[in-house]
Amino acid sequence: QLQASGGGLVQAGGSLRLSCAASGRTFSSYTMGWFRQAPGKEREFVAAINRAGGSTDYADSVKDRFTISRDNAAYTAYLQMNGLKPEDTAVYYCAASRAVWGSRASVLGYNYWGQGTQVTVSS
Repeated sequence: QLQASGGGLVQAGGSLRLSCAASGRTFSSYTMGWFRQAPGKEREFVAAINRAGGSTDYADSVKDRFTISRDNAAYTAYLQMNGLKPEDTAVYYCAASRAVWGSRASVLGYNYWGQGTQVTVSS
């Protein structure tokens, strides 16, 4: 099970830190990803981190503003979001993938999903 939290309402230029808490001791066996879905749009890739935390990947739209990280001892993944823009408004989902790394940017590559947390950025 994945539990996402940390969303909220923030002004443009502000920051939020999302957390994704996992149950079970196999957390370190999964690639972790963050996706987002805005109203009327498809779910899109935001960021991913590999099992050990040594490799990360980002969508071009969030590169240099967002940082994904993980703490395997705490079974938690994070998404630090800085310089937020109104176009970042969406429901953010964390996800876990049994795949090593190749399908990290695809919704279909993930086996488990959290419930989503709303992020709203006002202009």
